Amino acid sequence: MTTQAPAAPLLFVHAHPDDETLTTGITMARYARAGHPVHVLTCTLGEEGEVVPPELAHLDVHHDDALGPHRREELRGAMAALGVTHEVLGEGDGRLSRYRDSGMAGLGTAPGPDTFVAADLEDAAALVAAVIRRVRPAVVVTYDRHGGYLHPDHVQTHRVTCAAVASLPVPERPLLYAVLTPASWAREDREWLARHLPADSSWTLPDPDGDYPPSVVADELVTHEVVDPSLVPLQALALRSHATQLTVDGRVYALSNDIAARLSGREGFARLDPVTGDLLAASHPDTTAGATGSTTTGSSTGAPRCADLTEGTPT
Repeated sequence: MTTQAPAAPLLFVHAHPDDETLTTGITMARYARAGHPVHVLTCTLGEEGEVVPPELAHLDVHHDDALGPHRREELRGAMAALGVTHEVLGEGDGRLSRYRDSGMAGLGTAPGPDTFVAADLEDAAALVAAVIRRVRPAVVVTYDRHGGYLHPDHVQTHRVTCAAVASLPVPERPLLYAVLTPASWAREDREWLARHLPADSSWTLPDPDGDYPPSVVADELVTHEVVDPSLVPLQALALRSHATQLTVDGRVYALSNDIAARLSGREGFARLDPVTGDLLAASHPDTTAGATGSTTTGSSTGAPRCADLTEGTPT
């Protein structure tokens, strides 16, 4: 009788509560349902975030400054919905986190010494490396060098996670991925919103011909994908736990900026070099028999994408 090897663990490293479900909720749910241990490490509690519901506005930094503990509980609810484990970087011994949210760039205020963006890179990387050694993931997922959309904490999360993986002996390094969106997907999502958002909606439609965040890249740079629209209701359920940060309506959500965004049920990735932080040279597999069982659609170049993050990038 053959003994089946245990499913490979995955670790997702994110900057603030809600980032994990917005950018990798489908992937985490898919792997958790397939029996993989999935763990989320959140680097700050998002204390500087805006608050959407007026009845909770008192939590923000301009009033009670109690948003961090509240968002910690929102994170618990979201992770329970997705069926994954979670922790905050440096929590324990009576404190909820080691670092404070740094706030968006361009606000005109210098980040305090306890903020994540001001953290010593070596010290923060050591904390993340300790989590990696404990969780022993085969795969670590975080942001690209632009942090997805240039938030200072997201950029720092990329730097710290790369340094943590690079600090491990080469044989012990997990596969490291950045979350990316193929340009064709991003445009399709905006065109879908134009057809499906009710005319009387108070949310703004994003322009398909407008600007996109840096994490939207040429299709050929995205080498891996998880596609499962059936998991969107579960992702939406988890997102509703993050009620201070966003509003969900079916397969559409909006942050505090009231710009509509689609829950499309698909997420893209590419391998990172932990030493340089750069994307590894894009290459595509000839076969796509992923352990998650998801289908593979392929890039605009016609090359298929791998459906299993644990398989790495074939050469």
